[in-house]
Amino acid sequence: QVQLVESGGGLVQAGDSLRLSCVASGGTFSRSAMGWFRQAPGKEREFVAAISWSGLTEYGEDSVKGRFTIARDNAKNTVSLQMKSLKPEDTAVYYCAANPRGSILSASNYDYWGQGTQVIVSS
Repeated sequence: QVQLVESGGGLVQAGDSLRLSCVASGGTFSRSAMGWFRQAPGKEREFVAAISWSGLTEYGEDSVKGRFTIARDNAKNTVSLQMKSLKPEDTAVYYCAANPRGSILSASNYDYWGQGTQVIVSS
């Protein structure tokens, strides 16, 4: 059974940094793209970043570019999201996803999801 488990969320102040991690088990993900999405209260789940099996990256809205960095370790079946200069608008539940069938930008294309980790950024 495939499982994705996120960790690293928490309550931080604006300007702080956080590193989210996602560990995948129950399958082989070294050849799968993996992504991070987030969902704020009352909003749709939005694409944050994705990384191909070879390390090519894609980022979502301009507000995260330059502040967030996605990386993966295929040997450990992990993907991380380093977030710096956090803003209150980054507050959301962050989800790890794997194995997109089609565009990596669309949440509906991913086969596997983690349970999410909450990030709260206070002003």
